[in-house]
Amino acid sequence: MNISKKLNGDRLDVVLEGRLDTLTAPDLEAEIKPDLDSVKELVIDVKNLEYISSAGLRTLLMAKRALHNKGTVKVVGANEIVKEVFSVTGFDSLLDVE
Repeated sequence: MNISKKLNGDRLDVVLEGRLDTLTAPDLEAEIKPDLDSVKELVIDVKNLEYISSAGLRTLLMAKRALHNKGTVKVVGANEIVKEVFSVTGFDSLLDVE
Protein backbone atom coordinates (compact mmCIF):
# COMPACT_ATOMS: atom_id res chain seq x y z
CA MET A 1 0.00 0.00 0.00
CA ASN A 2 1.12 3.53 -0.74
CA ILE A 3 0.45 6.23 1.85
CA SER A 4 0.96 9.91 1.27
CA LYS A 5 0.10 12.62 3.72
CA LYS A 6 0.04 16.38 3.83
CA LEU A 7 -0.30 18.45 6.97
CA ASN A 8 -2.04 21.77 6.37
CA GLY A 9 -2.46 23.67 9.63
CA ASP A 10 -4.84 21.64 11.77
CA ARG A 11 -5.90 19.40 8.86
CA LEU A 12 -4.15 16.18 7.86
CA ASP A 13 -4.88 14.83 4.37
CA VAL A 14 -3.97 11.19 3.80
CA VAL A 15 -4.17 9.42 0.44
CA LEU A 16 -4.24 5.61 0.40
CA GLU A 17 -3.57 3.39 -2.59
CA GLY A 18 -3.70 -0.40 -2.71
CA ARG A 19 -4.90 -2.66 0.11
CA LEU A 20 -5.50 -1.67 3.72
CA ASP A 21 -5.27 -4.98 5.53
CA THR A 22 -3.53 -6.80 8.37
CA LEU A 23 -0.12 -6.26 6.81
CA THR A 24 -0.50 -2.58 5.93
CA ALA A 25 -2.73 -1.21 8.74
CA PRO A 26 0.26 -0.86 11.12
CA ASP A 27 2.00 1.26 8.47
CA LEU A 28 -0.98 3.60 8.28
CA GLU A 29 -1.18 3.85 12.06
CA ALA A 30 2.54 4.66 12.27
CA GLU A 31 2.12 7.38 9.63
CA ILE A 32 -0.87 9.19 11.15
CA LYS A 33 -0.60 8.61 14.90
CA PRO A 34 2.15 11.22 15.55
CA ASP A 35 0.02 13.94 13.91
CA LEU A 36 -3.30 13.19 15.63
CA ASP A 37 -2.50 15.29 18.70
CA SER A 38 -2.07 18.43 16.61
CA VAL A 39 -4.93 18.16 14.08
CA LYS A 40 -8.65 18.81 14.24
CA GLU A 41 -9.52 17.29 10.88
CA LEU A 42 -8.32 14.05 9.31
CA VAL A 43 -9.33 13.50 5.69
CA ILE A 44 -8.58 10.07 4.26
CA ASP A 45 -8.81 9.74 0.47
CA VAL A 46 -9.57 6.12 -0.44
CA LYS A 47 -10.39 6.51 -4.14
CA ASN A 48 -7.46 4.23 -5.04
CA LEU A 49 -8.06 1.74 -2.24
CA GLU A 50 -8.80 -1.73 -3.60
CA TYR A 51 -9.64 -3.45 -0.32
CA ILE A 52 -10.08 -2.72 3.37
CA SER A 53 -10.06 -5.38 6.09
CA SER A 54 -11.11 -5.32 9.72
CA ALA A 55 -7.54 -4.35 10.63
CA GLY A 56 -7.87 -1.29 8.39
CA LEU A 57 -11.21 -0.41 9.94
CA ARG A 58 -9.66 -0.75 13.40
CA THR A 59 -6.95 1.77 12.42
CA LEU A 60 -9.60 4.25 11.27
CA LEU A 61 -11.47 3.72 14.54
CA MET A 62 -8.26 4.42 16.46
CA ALA A 63 -7.96 7.73 14.61
CA LYS A 64 -11.60 8.57 15.33
CA ARG A 65 -11.07 7.89 19.03
CA ALA A 66 -7.90 9.99 19.08
CA LEU A 67 -9.83 12.95 17.62
CA HIS A 68 -12.93 12.40 19.78
CA ASN A 69 -14.28 15.71 21.13
CA LYS A 70 -11.61 17.72 19.33
CA GLY A 71 -11.89 16.90 15.64
CA THR A 72 -13.37 14.91 12.79
CA VAL A 73 -12.43 12.04 10.52
CA LYS A 74 -13.74 12.09 6.96
CA VAL A 75 -13.31 9.32 4.38
CA VAL A 76 -13.59 10.58 0.80
CA GLY A 77 -13.61 8.98 -2.63
CA ALA A 78 -14.88 5.58 -1.50
CA ASN A 79 -15.66 3.19 -4.35
CA GLU A 80 -18.54 0.72 -4.18
CA ILE A 81 -16.43 -2.06 -2.63
CA VAL A 82 -15.16 0.16 0.17
CA LYS A 83 -18.60 1.72 0.71
CA GLU A 84 -20.11 -1.75 1.06
CA VAL A 85 -17.57 -2.72 3.73
CA PHE A 86 -18.35 0.47 5.65
CA SER A 87 -22.08 -0.15 5.30
CA VAL A 88 -22.03 -3.83 6.32
CA THR A 89 -19.85 -3.13 9.36
CA GLY A 90 -21.73 -0.01 10.44
CA PHE A 91 -18.67 2.18 10.05
CA ASP A 92 -20.66 4.48 7.78
CA SER A 93 -22.47 5.63 10.93
CA LEU A 94 -19.21 6.10 12.88
CA LEU A 95 -17.30 8.02 10.23
CA ASP A 96 -18.26 10.60 7.62
CA VAL A 97 -17.96 8.52 4.42
CA GLU A 98 -18.30 10.19 1.03
